Amino acid sequence: MRLALFDLDGTLVDRRAAFADAIADLAHDHAYGPEIEGWLLTELADHADRNDFDRLRAAFRIEESAEHLWRVYVDRMAAAVHCRPAVLDSLARLKDAGWSVGVATNGASDIQRAKVQATGLADFIDGIAASGDIDVRKPDPRLFELAAARCGTQLTSGDWMTGDNPETDIAGGAAAGLRTIWVRGQSWPDDLTVPHHAVDDVTDAIDHLLTHRSHAR
Repeated sequence: MRLALFDLDGTLVDRRAAFADAIADLAHDHAYGPEIEGWLLTELADHADRNDFDRLRAAFRIEESAEHLWRVYVDRMAAAVHCRPAVLDSLARLKDAGWSVGVATNGASDIQRAKVQATGLADFIDGIAASGDIDVRKPDPRLFELAAARCGTQLTSGDWMTGDNPETDIAGGAAAGLRTIWVRGQSWPDDLTVPHHAVDDVTDAIDHLLTHRSHAR
């Protein structure tokens, strides 16, 4: 079985646009002013989990519980995030070609799975490993190994990892023994080994996998 692992945020879906909309909706629904909204936009910019809302309640006088706010945030993010039809179509082609498809993502388990379900990605993904599952974050190889296990297989040197983050996705994937495809967008650090391939869009990465299937097991 040929295995292709993908990052979620910034690769399969655009978290940044969805994040801004989700925070705006949460602030509006609870009548929070610009100070609280600004705090959320800053503190949750890279990643978010339930503990962030404990910190929010410690910083401001807020009546709602941290658990309630976290659930609202998860729901708003799931409603705001989208996966482009072209990406879904490319994943369908990858599945039709006999590939197993997995996701290795940093983030809380419930919110990452909510995104996968809400965007239609669940129809094409065999397994997902989120850092919240085992409290291990990329670039730790154990997260890639868990993603493979969730797909019913083990990592081999013929498998691939595709992502936008040079350190967590590409260097991490390489450390786990995977071939790597970098989706450009961030600056490439001078001290990192270059990926096997680089593209401007995840659909181009999938085209590369389909074209170079001889590199996979």
